[in-house]
Amino acid sequence: MTLQRILAVLSAILLVGAVALATLGPPSVPLGQVLLMVDHDLTETLRTGIEKHLAEWLWTDVALPLLVRPAWLVPASLGLVFAGAAFSVSARKPAGRTHRRSQR
Repeated sequence: MTLQRILAVLSAILLVGAVALATLGPPSVPLGQVLLMVDHDLTETLRTGIEKHLAEWLWTDVALPLLVRPAWLVPASLGLVFAGAAFSVSARKPAGRTHRRSQR
C-alpha cells in the first residue's frame, strides 16, 4: 500500500513537471539545451561521471540520444512508467493464509 502511494506521487510529480516544461518553454527545446541553461558545466559533469563510474557506452548509446529529445519527454516517460508500476502493485492480491478444510 505504501509503495503504491509512493509510485503514484512520483508519477504525478513527473507528469506535472512534464506538462510544465512543455507549456512554459518552447515544446521542441532539447533536454541538452535545458541542462545548459540550468548550469553550463552540468553536461560535462554528467559525461565524466557516467564514463568514470558506469560505462563509456552508456554515455554514447543512452545519454546522448536522450539529450537531443524534447525536454518534456523524459519526465513524461518516467511518469508513465511509475504510474504503470503503481497500478500493477495495487492489482496484486495481498498474500494471506491459505484456507484449508479440516479433514474428517
